[in-house]
Amino acid sequence: MTEIPPFQQLLTMTDLLVPAAVRAAATLGIADHVAAGATTADEIARRAGSAPDVTDMLLRYLVDIALLDRDENGGYALTALAEPLRSDHPQSVRAMLRNDGMFGSSGLSLLRLDHTVRTGRPGYVAEFGRDYWDAVNNDPAFVAEWREQGEAADRMDLHWDAGIVVTEYDWSGVRSFVDVGGHLGNLTLALVRAHAHLRGTLLDLKNVSAEAGRRFARSEVADRCAAVEGSFLDQLPEGHDVYLLSAILADWSDDDATLILKRCAEAAGASGKVLVADIAMPVGGAGSELRLRSMMPAPTRTAEDIERLAGAAGLRLSWRGPDTAVRTLLEFVGH
Repeated sequence: MTEIPPFQQLLTMTDLLVPAAVRAAATLGIADHVAAGATTADEIARRAGSAPDVTDMLLRYLVDIALLDRDENGGYALTALAEPLRSDHPQSVRAMLRNDGMFGSSGLSLLRLDHTVRTGRPGYVAEFGRDYWDAVNNDPAFVAEWREQGEAADRMDLHWDAGIVVTEYDWSGVRSFVDVGGHLGNLTLALVRAHAHLRGTLLDLKNVSAEAGRRFARSEVADRCAAVEGSFLDQLPEGHDVYLLSAILADWSDDDATLILKRCAEAAGASGKVLVADIAMPVGGAGSELRLRSMMPAPTRTAEDIERLAGAAGLRLSWRGPDTAVRTLLEFVGH
């Protein structure tokens, strides 16, 4: 057997054609179009809104990599391998692979892993010229996807051990809280549902806060929760008892995380509390670590790391709750 020379091995290892073709198929909805009855390149291109000649090239290559079958008349059919690319498949991976979606686009940070290694910051900015959260939260192109996520969230439970925020913290003396960067409002809703005296205000950027507001309005606790547009890098609304940061700081560098904590401290003042329920992502080796770091600056901070950042923001630890494998629960007050 002829040994493959190192240069050829390297070229094979770094060939982007297969992942690019699969992602193109996911982005264009090729599997959906074929499943709906489009079997020719022209019809698939018409439904996908793509160039017919290049679509034909893509389809023929998808045959080469066993995602499509092609009959003697040039008609295409999905293989078993391609079925999860359908949007309606029970194990659909389309959202994770489409280049124009919230989830799929985040993975494109890996294309600029060099930027992450060089600077310690996510590769998304180097690839797209803007921060990921700024893009998905402010670009109108993502509004429809946020709405889909909001509808799906109505059927979802809390994840990443966020339930300890509801059950392990003493909310009895709290009248109102701000869920700072509260995303779609799962935790805000869980808190006001579990504690009938609580009023919650969710603060986040435009797209996600708008969808959270729609979720609140159709809930049975609409009179006790509200969503407002804002950035936790700017001044926060004052006068609330608790400022909650749940699964926020891992997405930010030490400097930015300190600023976020400082904004919470300023809003909390002398009488308020800052409750940090951050996550530490589980990692499984160097590859897993690199993947996470390409997307977020600090996926594995410890409770001690958070306490250090809080101290730099003018806060001191006043209570430490139970830790889990992925979640810490820390209360801070001003010095």
